[in-house]
Amino acid sequence: MRLLVTGAAGQLGSDVVATAEGAGDDVLAADRSVVDITDGDAVAELLATWRPDTVVNCAAWTAVDACEGDPGRAHAVNSQAVRWLAEACDRVGAHLVQVSTEYVFDGTSSRPYREDDETGPLSVYGSSKLGGERQALALGPSAAVVRTSWVCGQHGSNMVRTVLRLLHEQRPLAFVDDQRGCPTFTTDLAPVLLRIAQERRHGLHHATNEGAVSWFEFVRDIVAAAGGDPSSVTPISTAQLDPPRPARRPALGVLDNAVLRAAGWPPPRDFREPLGELVRALAT
Repeated sequence: MRLLVTGAAGQLGSDVVATAEGAGDDVLAADRSVVDITDGDAVAELLATWRPDTVVNCAAWTAVDACEGDPGRAHAVNSQAVRWLAEACDRVGAHLVQVSTEYVFDGTSSRPYREDDETGPLSVYGSSKLGGERQALALGPSAAVVRTSWVCGQHGSNMVRTVLRLLHEQRPLAFVDDQRGCPTFTTDLAPVLLRIAQERRHGLHHATNEGAVSWFEFVRDIVAAAGGDPSSVTPISTAQLDPPRPARRPALGVLDNAVLRAAGWPPPRDFREPLGELVRALAT
């Protein structure tokens, strides 16, 4: 497979590139030094020159609170840029895999969100990512959108790294217990994205590791995996955060991988297994 990965220097993009190269794919790892995805002409030129079979778009502005203060940039990167990618894919006959987020939902559901549930983002970030979904899905059968949540990997900033740093600094650990999601690890997510690309699947998909927890519970699991005392973690409510976060988060961000399950794909691992692997990798 001839593959273009945007956001290739990021947390997820790094593992998508490594996994694809390990499988023998012909990969162009495109970070911002290769292409600015907000520049439509540059995107069109790159795809016309490289002519990939598939584009996996891992590029995004994921600073949720910063997006709240700069909606123009958020929509330029997370929505408008996907239009440029989709149009360029259409010209060269490439398949597009667009990565999205649980933040497209409002978090009021009483059960995990399925792919066909109504969206309702609470934040600029969520709204911009929903816009990106729509730009990708305009390609019809030539695009797949993959929503995921609470992404962690070896090559980027994430909750696992944050907690390990706080443990090292012997800082107090207090995390919210009223937001729930599914921690998802790039070592498991990258192969899913590449299989979706290989099979040229289309439409909406959810892809997370198994196991729904609150941030408080997740941090306890991280501390335990690092050999610490989980009872040292204190639960707080979102309302107790000081200072308050600018962007509203969905209280329930748990995704049901219904489409992939219906397609007969094997169930994903419980997140605690790759969590242990990541903690060990970061300790070396």
